[in-house]
Amino acid sequence: MASNPLHLRPRVLVVDDNKAIHEDFLKILGGYTGGSTELLEAERLLLGEAAGSAPRPTFQIDTALQGQEGVARVKQALEEEQPYAMAFIDMRMPPGWDGLETIQRLWELDPHVQVVICSAHSDYDWTEVVARLDHSDKLLVIKKPFEPIEVLQCANALTRKWENERTLRRQVEHLEHVVETRTQGLEAANKQLRHLASHDALTGLPNRVLLDDRLAQAVAHAERDGHSFAVAMFDLDRFKIVNDSFGHRAGDELIKEVAHRIAGIARSTDTVGRLGGDEFLFIMDRLAKGEDAEHIARRAVEALRVPIRLAGVDIHTSSSIGIAVFPADGKNVETLIANADAAMYCAKQRGRNNIQCYTSGMNSVTQDKVKLESDLHEALALRQFELHYQPKVDTATGAIHGAEALIRWRHPQRGLVAPGEFIPLAEACGLIDSIGEWVVREGCRQARAWQLEGLPHLRVAVNLSAFQFRHGNLLQVIREALQAADLEPCFLEVEITESALMSDPEESVTILEQLSRMGVVVSVDDFGTGYSSMSYLRRFPIDKLKIDRGFIAELISRADDASIVKAIVSLAHSLHLKVVAEGVETEEQLKLLKSLGCDQYQGFCFSPAVPAPKFATLLRESQLNAAASVDPVAEADRTHSKLAVYRPR
Repeated sequence: MASNPLHLRPRVLVVDDNKAIHEDFLKILGGYTGGSTELLEAERLLLGEAAGSAPRPTFQIDTALQGQEGVARVKQALEEEQPYAMAFIDMRMPPGWDGLETIQRLWELDPHVQVVICSAHSDYDWTEVVARLDHSDKLLVIKKPFEPIEVLQCANALTRKWENERTLRRQVEHLEHVVETRTQGLEAANKQLRHLASHDALTGLPNRVLLDDRLAQAVAHAERDGHSFAVAMFDLDRFKIVNDSFGHRAGDELIKEVAHRIAGIARSTDTVGRLGGDEFLFIMDRLAKGEDAEHIARRAVEALRVPIRLAGVDIHTSSSIGIAVFPADGKNVETLIANADAAMYCAKQRGRNNIQCYTSGMNSVTQDKVKLESDLHEALALRQFELHYQPKVDTATGAIHGAEALIRWRHPQRGLVAPGEFIPLAEACGLIDSIGEWVVREGCRQARAWQLEGLPHLRVAVNLSAFQFRHGNLLQVIREALQAADLEPCFLEVEITESALMSDPEESVTILEQLSRMGVVVSVDDFGTGYSSMSYLRRFPIDKLKIDRGFIAELISRADDASIVKAIVSLAHSLHLKVVAEGVETEEQLKLLKSLGCDQYQGFCFSPAVPAPKFATLLRESQLNAAASVDPVAEADRTHSKLAVYRPR
C-alpha cells in the first residue's frame, strides 16, 4: 500500500446519523476547541505534559450519516491509496445499517482500520458484540455522552497504533520481498548448478555424469521391453592440427559446431553427449535392428562433410566412429563403452573418417594401447629412450652439416618403438614435456661429446612439441641443458612445426626472439603444410625452412610439387633463410633439389637415422670424402634470425 507524502494528518471517519455529533468530533479532533481551556488542561494532565509544551494533534475528519455511506468512503479511500486510520461509528443509525453491520462490512474492505463504537445504549450485549466482530484488538467502546478527552485519547492511541502496524507491515512485506527475490535467485543458481553438473559447459550437451545415467536407463528399459540400443563413440580426426594452427578458441568453435550437427541428426529418443576433448557419445535408443545404428552414424558422417568456416578458412572435418550394440556387444554400461571405444580406435587405425562396428578381438587392440601407455610412464625412469641421429647434408659439397636427433623407445618386450607409435600417447597423457626436456639435454650432451672426441663441430637439431614450445620454462630448460653439457648455443638447433608457430603468432615472435638472442638456431619444420602468413614469416626470427617430406615424395612425378619446392626455396632465400629438404630418398630427387637451389637435405638417400656411434662413423667418412666443411657459426651469422633480432625497429 503506497503512502502519500502530501497526506500528513491521520484520516478519521465519523459515521453517525446525527449532524450535531459530527460538529462535536470536528471541534475535538480538527484542532478547534471553541476556547475550552478546561479541555486543554484536562488533556495536559492526562498526557502528563507541561502547559504549552506541545501543540494538540489534529486529524483529517470525514463524516457519513449512514453505514452505507461510510463504507463507500472507506472503499474510495483505499482506491486513492489514502486509507482511514480509524473510524468512530454510532451503534444506532436508523433506517440503514446499524453499527455492527457497518463495522463488519467496513472490515471486509479494510481489516486494518481501528474502530471506536459510540453509543448511549445498544440492543446487543457488548461482550457479544466484541465476540461477533472478532477483532477485539482493533475495537474500543465509549458511551455517550462522552468527554472530549476520551475522544481525543482514543484518536491519539488508535491512530498511532494504526501507523505502527502499517510501518511493521511494510517492513515485513519488504523482508518477504527480499526473501522471495533471494530465494528465486538461489533456486535459479541451484538450477544452473544442477545443469552445469550434468551438462558440458562448452556445447550444452549432456556430460559424462548425465550420459552414465541415460545409459543406465537405456539398459534397464531394454531389459524390460526386450529391445536393443547402440552406443556410438565419435572422435574428431586431426582435431589437434586445428588447435595448433588456429588456437584453442577456434578449436572450441569447431567443437560447438560439430556438437550442433551431431545433435541435429539425433531422434527424440536418442542422446548425444560430450565425453571431453573432441570425443562424443551417441546413445541410439530403441533400434529395430542392429544395422540401424550404422545408418544413423552415416547420417552423422554426412552432416560433418560440409566444411566449417573458421578464421576465414573452410575446415573439412571428419570423425572416426565406433559402434557397440546392446546386448550383443555388451550387457552393461562399462562393457558397451569399452567396446565402442575399441571400435572407434580401430576406425582410426583403418584410415580415419570411417565407421567400425564392434567385433570380438577389437578390445585387445585398445587394451594393448592402455598397456603401452602404462609402460610409457616408466620408460624415462628406466632409461629406455635413446636418440638416433640423421645427417643433414650440404647439397653442394656432400659434407655432413648437422644432425637431427630423433627419439626412439627401446622397449624390453616390443623392441624398438617408433615415435609415431608413442609420441601421440605421450601428448595425450601429459608426458611430452618431460620427454622433450630429456631430448634437449641428451642432444646437447651428445653434440659436446663428439666435439671432445675430436670430430668436426656440428649442430644437433631437436624437435619441440607445440606444448613444449608454449611451456613457460622452455628457455630455462635449454639454458640449463647447454650449461650442463658445456655446449655453445650455436651448436643447438630447435625445430618447431609451422602449425605450432601460427597457433599464436605474436607469442611465437617473442619466444623466437629470446631463443635467437641466446644464440640458438631456429628451424620451421613441415613448412608448407600449415597456414603461415607472409607478414609473420617476415617477422619470425628464424634461420631455416624445412620442406615437408610430402612435397619431396612426388617431386619427380608431379610438376606441381616441384613448383612448390622452387617457390619455397625462392621465398626462403629472399628472406636470408636456409632451406632443408627432408625425406630425400633417391638420386633423382637430390639432383633436382640441387638445381632448385636447396641448401641441405636429409633422408635415406644419404642415411637413415642411426645410433650415435654409427653416426660418428658416418661423420668421419664424410670428413674424408667431402671437399670442404661448413662453419656453422659463420653460416648462422648470415641467417634471418640474427638480422631480425638486431635490426632497428
